[in-house]
Amino acid sequence: MIRIDGEHLSLEEVIKVARDYEPVMISKEAIEKMKRSQGLIQKSLTSDQTIYGINTGFGNLASKKIRPEDLNTLQTNLIRSHSCGVGPLLTTDVVRSMMVLRANSLVKGYSGIRPSVVQLLIDFLNHHIHPLVPSKGSIGASGDLAPLAHIALCLIGEGTVEFQEKCSPVLDVLRIKELSPVTLSAKEGLALINGTQLMTALGCLCLYDAEALLKTAQIAGAMSLEALKGTDRAFHDSIQRVRPHQGQIQCAENLRRLTEKSEIIQSHKSCPRVQDAYSLRCMPQVFGATKDVFRFIRSTLEIEMNAATDNPLIFPEEELIISGGNFHGQPLAYALDFLGIALSEIGNISERRIARLIDENLSGLPAFLSKSPGLHSGLMIPQYVAAALVNENKTLCHPSSCDSIPSSANKEDHVSMGANAGLHALQIVENIRYIVAIELITAAQGLNFLHPLQPSDVLQAVYEYIRTYVPSIESDRSLAADVGCVNDLIKKGYILKQVEEKIGPLI
Repeated sequence: MIRIDGEHLSLEEVIKVARDYEPVMISKEAIEKMKRSQGLIQKSLTSDQTIYGINTGFGNLASKKIRPEDLNTLQTNLIRSHSCGVGPLLTTDVVRSMMVLRANSLVKGYSGIRPSVVQLLIDFLNHHIHPLVPSKGSIGASGDLAPLAHIALCLIGEGTVEFQEKCSPVLDVLRIKELSPVTLSAKEGLALINGTQLMTALGCLCLYDAEALLKTAQIAGAMSLEALKGTDRAFHDSIQRVRPHQGQIQCAENLRRLTEKSEIIQSHKSCPRVQDAYSLRCMPQVFGATKDVFRFIRSTLEIEMNAATDNPLIFPEEELIISGGNFHGQPLAYALDFLGIALSEIGNISERRIARLIDENLSGLPAFLSKSPGLHSGLMIPQYVAAALVNENKTLCHPSSCDSIPSSANKEDHVSMGANAGLHALQIVENIRYIVAIELITAAQGLNFLHPLQPSDVLQAVYEYIRTYVPSIESDRSLAADVGCVNDLIKKGYILKQVEEKIGPLI
């Protein structure tokens, strides 16, 4: 059970809720904070104050005063009008991440929402009721309005949900679970959608997968180094000490551990080759730089997932209701763009090692790693696939945060476009997983030609594990299923597990 209080939610807990369906509860302290915040909202309604989003219209309609008898209708209309997203549906883990992140922000007690409304959001999570949310439509400022509105729409008994592997009208599912939709009161519709939770959810899921993928990419890189008869000298600790970037030091240590006591490396200690290509020699520097970027992104996400991103914000202790801009996604837009850029380089350098492995002029191995080049094409075309994915990543990692298109009749004249950055990062992760899968298959095939010499014990274990799923390529066959299989092994963490069970956690 994960207890949310608005202050201590971790990235790993978000993943547990999103993918492992860990139950969630609201802390008692958070319930009291929400009650105090809601109390100030009710008190404000008895005054003649004009307060944005409570008794006014929204965006450029903020100058329109709303009659007291229409305040609840105002909030319901807000949710309906904003539920206009388009495109493919977000996956269940993204939706669940958004839900727990939004709930965690609301329970901080600065949004003026009743605990019962947030509890229904938690009930949806705990009963595995998942609103259908289109992926496109957020500009990353004023919050992720359209995506969050599709979640809120289901809370008021409208819209469609996925439940027990079927899509159903939400009212039907609420009846089955003996739950009731909410009738929104002042400020509550705005509180449900005025946040950065799509951007944060995408960031959490992408970063969690990317951190594991970076470790697997180092395994693939070390296997390629062995197959290409590269040297481990470039990973020496002395080199890293004089340029002490933390990521570089850690990745070099990983690579040393991965190649320790390799027969292959020992066999050519005195060969005439002076230096390896950059895609081998500079792995600590490239992987390490990506790791350092990940560290920055994690810090940004940890702040955001426990932040109040609503507008206006309610401060009951000071009896203040203040309009501001915490919904603006700029910190996340930068982080998500940087995530895409740093991720893409894992794919770029991986594809260069794949290309080197299949080029007989560079590898010293048979052309395209085929036993009968010419009659058989071997691993010629998987490199094409990797190159196509690398090219796609280069277009996807163009920064979305460079752009801003004014909205709401220029009231919202600068926006972050952070949601697009997050969606792009999600696709880049998927592409790189395939690239690394192709490198693992290619490196394993390269090792075939070096027998009876063996790589390090840990890489030999990885080789043998891959061979249980992907036989050596003796003659041409369709490799689509092989690539898909290894991609799945990476996604489920099985390749990394093979390594860490033998030498302990990579860092």
